[in-house]
Amino acid sequence: MTGDTQTISQPVTAGPAPPGTAPTGSAIPTDSAGTTASTALTGSAAPTTPPVPASRPSSFARSRAARELELKRGEFELAVMLGHVRTVADPAGVRRRVSREEIDRLRETPGFPKSLRDAIETVGTADGAALLDIPQPRFTRLARAGLLTPVKFYLNRYRTIVWLYLAQELREFAACEANAPLLTGRAPDTVRALLASGADLRARNWRRRHVEFLLRQSQDPWERAAITASFLDPVRLAHLVPDPYERAYLHRLRPDPLTQAAPESPTTHLVERITTADDPDEISWLRVNMSLGLAEARRHRPAPRPGMPPVVAAPRAERLRASVTEGGSGADVTSVVGTPAPPAPEAVPPIRAADQRHEPRGLLGWLRRRRGRPED
Repeated sequence: MTGDTQTISQPVTAGPAPPGTAPTGSAIPTDSAGTTASTALTGSAAPTTPPVPASRPSSFARSRAARELELKRGEFELAVMLGHVRTVADPAGVRRRVSREEIDRLRETPGFPKSLRDAIETVGTADGAALLDIPQPRFTRLARAGLLTPVKFYLNRYRTIVWLYLAQELREFAACEANAPLLTGRAPDTVRALLASGADLRARNWRRRHVEFLLRQSQDPWERAAITASFLDPVRLAHLVPDPYERAYLHRLRPDPLTQAAPESPTTHLVERITTADDPDEISWLRVNMSLGLAEARRHRPAPRPGMPPVVAAPRAERLRASVTEGGSGADVTSVVGTPAPPAPEAVPPIRAADQRHEPRGLLGWLRRRRGRPED
């Protein structure tokens, strides 16, 4: 019979399931607490091991500390400069670090991180004039007269110096009643006479603040003398330090440059002009500090010279002292540190291939060796 066919599937009857096996499609029985029957038969579930917290280092590098404090790198450096973030010396002798206790102290401060950012907020001339509620030319005249001290500077694309000021200091300046005559009305005669002479004390005030910051970061007499020497021009420094080896040592210990430009680029020359003292009173102050600091550094240790043992840094000396103490040796640590290293043993010259005698192998070599033996 011809026509469409329809296939009807018949249900397949499954046999009885083996004992101990759950039927297909049925849920595994659980108790009221949600524990499966198999868990109840085998015992309680395996206890979960609590996660072990990652150990934090005792101190952080400057980049890591900036991330922990939610600051940009420039903001962090300014916070360190102003003393809001305290740093500690690195035992390895590299850049200073920030301890974990200092990070925790700052993070527990009320209003963190806004309170820390407000303390290091910087503004330019336009925003600073708005904070003082005065015109921008008047703000510039107050800064040139030395009444407002910049905290940092940078060079824009046109190599123009842009001075930045702390917003908190400007608010305190405006809140002081003694400064009210400077913000309104005619400027005092002393300020007018100073500006008429063409004086600009912004760079001088910035240098004074920056040298104080650098001196707070170092305790070594030679490093402190190098900080003061970095603000003097080479001619005056040569008169103060006639010894060329001492000048070379001071040059090696001087602070890092403020620009990464090429040494002979216009940007580098402009930064050097800003960081070099040019005011007579400032130069006299630096010369006196340089003479006193250099005398203290000479008493502390002499500058390295040819033929002298290398100068060992303080952290290295402390490690040597600790190792000698732990070893139980009664030797003087000062003599161990100051003694130059013993000369290296003389190297044995390598044997050239032409000098080596290649003995033949096999029967021919055995006959030659036997021919050279003395007769028994």
